[in-house]
Amino acid sequence: MTKTALIAGGGIAGTVAALALHRAGWQTRLFESRPAGVADERGAFLTVAVNGLAALRALDLDPAKVLAAGFPTPSMAMTAAGGRRLAVLPLGGPAADGTVTTTIRRADLYGALREVAIEHGIPIEYDRRLTGYREEASRVTATFTGGGEVSGDLLVGADGLRSRTREILNPDGPAPTYLGLLNAGGFTSGEIDADLDRTPGLMHMAFGRKAFFGWVPAPDGSVWWFANPPSKTPSGPGDFTPSSWRAHLIDLFADDGFPAAAIIRATDVAIGPWNTDDLRRVPVWHSGRVVLAGDAAHAVAPSSGQGASMAIEDAVVLARCLSETDDVAAGLAGYERIRRPRVEKVVAAGRRNGSGKTAGPVGAAIRDAMLPLMMKMLFRNGANPQAWILDHRV
Repeated sequence: MTKTALIAGGGIAGTVAALALHRAGWQTRLFESRPAGVADERGAFLTVAVNGLAALRALDLDPAKVLAAGFPTPSMAMTAAGGRRLAVLPLGGPAADGTVTTTIRRADLYGALREVAIEHGIPIEYDRRLTGYREEASRVTATFTGGGEVSGDLLVGADGLRSRTREILNPDGPAPTYLGLLNAGGFTSGEIDADLDRTPGLMHMAFGRKAFFGWVPAPDGSVWWFANPPSKTPSGPGDFTPSSWRAHLIDLFADDGFPAAAIIRATDVAIGPWNTDDLRRVPVWHSGRVVLAGDAAHAVAPSSGQGASMAIEDAVVLARCLSETDDVAAGLAGYERIRRPRVEKVVAAGRRNGSGKTAGPVGAAIRDAMLPLMMKMLFRNGANPQAWILDHRV
């Protein structure tokens, strides 16, 4: 008899989990909290690293098709506040077939994955946020906004950082905590009144005097960018208007020697702000027929560049573990046993990477002096200190 999986959350983890379980012979139903046609602009764009691309291939999904709206980003340049280039590093790859890390708008990736799900006959129900569930020996019954109960053999909580599934599994927490950084992003639509390296796919990371800034030229001539302004308090509705937020960002980078201010001026709409949150170690990932995946289980810092890839890996491993046994609980235990050590190590590395974004004047001077030497040492003789992340295959 065909087993049924209910997937709460139609983001990367949820949609890939639906595809992976479908491939393993499950009937899958996807429940997305947002209304149909409403894009999630948080993050604006993201990178899928070579390990995430390899995980897509493990599902017989063609990354070139799924990521057709994106472009290769093989390298990263690091820049000091004054504009001096500190180092140029490989961003990930190439893989054996030449594939490198790919950058894509978040909404485009979501849309492409959902198109593949529809092609496979997976139903997607919108405006359906999980509100609760109850487990029985042979099934789990979930309730969603919009009314009604839905029963299945498995509930996958891929409902994000503020997961309702996680709250029920872990009534004592943890809850997301604010890290003191806001986020912004955008895409240029006009001419940039500044000299800048327009090499397509070269990701730039700059340590500004007041905030961190990143940008990457796209093949169409536009520039995609993000910023991390520090703020002691989290942002809330009404803190900024679109025009005041854009002006605030321009002012933050006005004294820096890299072209952040000019890039923002060439952008009609600066997306944001949204808060950078952390999630402490989640004690319980699963119960008998309920399991967490993606950000619901582990929040990977944006500085790691691994959020999407970890979500994809989660989905592939979950389906594989469930396909190896008829005992759902045993399959979920195997999934956690495989995934928890890896994601917790990646999360810890992301936290370390993010700490350098808010260095004071003395710390920044030391960082700028030492970073070129450190990078030469770490990458000497072709070595890559990120190989343990990027070379992993599920």
